[in-house]
Amino acid sequence: MQQLWFFSEAAYPDLPPESEYDSVRVTMPNRFLDPEKAAGWWDEYLEEWQAAAELGIGIMLNEHHGTTTCMNSTVPISAGILARLTRHLPDSRILILGNPIANRRDPVRVAEEMAMIDVLSRGRLEVGFVRGVPYELSAMNSNPVNMTERFWEAHDVIKHAWTSHDGPVNWQGRFFEHRQINIWPRPLQQPHPPIWITAGSPGSAAKVGEHGYVTATFLSGFEGTRKIFDGYREAYERTHGAPAPLDRLAYAALVYTGETDEEGFEGARKLMWYISANKVPKQFANPPGYMAPEIRAMAMTGTNPYALAGATLEQLIERGVVFAGSPDTVAAQIRRFKDHVGDFGHLLIMGQAGFLRKDETIDGLRRFKQEVLPQLEGAPAAA
Repeated sequence: MQQLWFFSEAAYPDLPPESEYDSVRVTMPNRFLDPEKAAGWWDEYLEEWQAAAELGIGIMLNEHHGTTTCMNSTVPISAGILARLTRHLPDSRILILGNPIANRRDPVRVAEEMAMIDVLSRGRLEVGFVRGVPYELSAMNSNPVNMTERFWEAHDVIKHAWTSHDGPVNWQGRFFEHRQINIWPRPLQQPHPPIWITAGSPGSAAKVGEHGYVTATFLSGFEGTRKIFDGYREAYERTHGAPAPLDRLAYAALVYTGETDEEGFEGARKLMWYISANKVPKQFANPPGYMAPEIRAMAMTGTNPYALAGATLEQLIERGVVFAGSPDTVAAQIRRFKDHVGDFGHLLIMGQAGFLRKDETIDGLRRFKQEVLPQLEGAPAAA
């Protein structure tokens, strides 16, 4: 069974002419945002997530800060709203992917927020942790060095808060110090909600595999995804003595399903706003110490084979970053992708971006669920 999740970054696409700004992140003046338009977009986004839940598709949320590409800057609020709006759907899961815990000052607060959402949703929450994107380090006044180490300590603090029930406990670590940790409420799911962690390299995926959590990779295409999944599988089997279950692996792509190929391609071109509008200066995209040296070198020299800027729709489909077309075409694209990377259990559908409107978004999701998913079930790809 392929578990589907609907993902939207809740963008504000109504931008001024590009000549009026040098970045959509960090320095984009919020005077360019019309609050009335933002409220209208939010009405659509909440209704899209509700519609996805009604279709039996999971809800996926994330947060970013200081950017027009994502107005969902406080994901606990949107998750809490959706927990109540979908309370009549007890099987509808809510995935937060993710919480940028390396950039949060107080991991105990994150533990409290996630525990409260788990209670409000009656145990339907899945908690995803991410290191955070490099663009946000300046806005958060964070040191880009040792972010990975800070991430894993924040993870440890959160689990400690979730699983300590006999009175206050303390934490004395390299990055965090906490006294009297004693969260109320504690999570409904015990010992804690399921944990997801994103990965962008085989090494980071291996660490997730050792813990046995779900790992997810975003827009990494054929070659990047295979390397990441292989790194996870090898570490999981080495640590746990058994092959990694399919439900431990997740892939996110831009996806639009139309009645015809051309309708699907047109929807996908609107989704590509997420790539084409992502104008960010190098000082924000590549801060010293954040990336591994080899990745930093590729970014500085323009030789990163996974870079998406400037690619055409046809190139993105060929690379496995976009799945688009008629139901038969989309199913064939995903089967080809699975044949290359090995099977996986979760498909994260980024089915809304830019100026794709609510009705178009919901139509694309409905076609995928009703006409693409049946073609994928019962026919696992070769590992």
